[in-house]
Amino acid sequence: MDQQFWDERYRSSDQLFSGNPNGVLVAEASDLPPGQALDVGCGEGADAIWLARRGWRVTAVDISRVALERAAATGADLGDRISWQHGDPMTTPPPAGAFDLVSVQYFPLLRQPGHTALRGLLAAVAPGGTLLFGGHDPADVPSDAEFDPADYYHPADVAALLDDGWTVLVDETRARTAPPPPGTHHTRDTVLRARRSRAVG
Repeated sequence: MDQQFWDERYRSSDQLFSGNPNGVLVAEASDLPPGQALDVGCGEGADAIWLARRGWRVTAVDISRVALERAAATGADLGDRISWQHGDPMTTPPPAGAFDLVSVQYFPLLRQPGHTALRGLLAAVAPGGTLLFGGHDPADVPSDAEFDPADYYHPADVAALLDDGWTVLVDETRARTAPPPPGTHHTRDTVLRARRSRAVG
């Protein structure tokens, strides 16, 4: 799933996704005071735009330039609140301790020895900040899928790697708030919401 894969996938349709923010983000971040947010795998920008309209300053990262161009066009009136950045979170970690919210929604984060990319995302959460990780329930993935969901991190996997500097607020599987993407059978979400301790060191 490199840049070419995602660019081609976005080019295959005038609009790949619904244009609505992800239900997990809306449910879990609506009560958070706005600050600095990182949207990992921002796609066409619906989550970043939703956050910006609620007062957040958003760094929105995606590997696809096609997606970022669409996102920037859609959120053109929010140019002072959203920084659209081309990058691969698998290879380039975000700044440590820089974000009050790190949102990872349905991002295919491949498992790595040492969990390097994942630990980079965890480190990006500022003291007192929130990690929000949403994914598809692996039980909804058909047995003949072209990929093995076990090759990727799921929210429960992330929760198991958090140390005592974190408080897990939500770690559950729940029904989706929106219809599944066309051609899929994703009826449930897996959700992790965790808060980092304000203590430093």
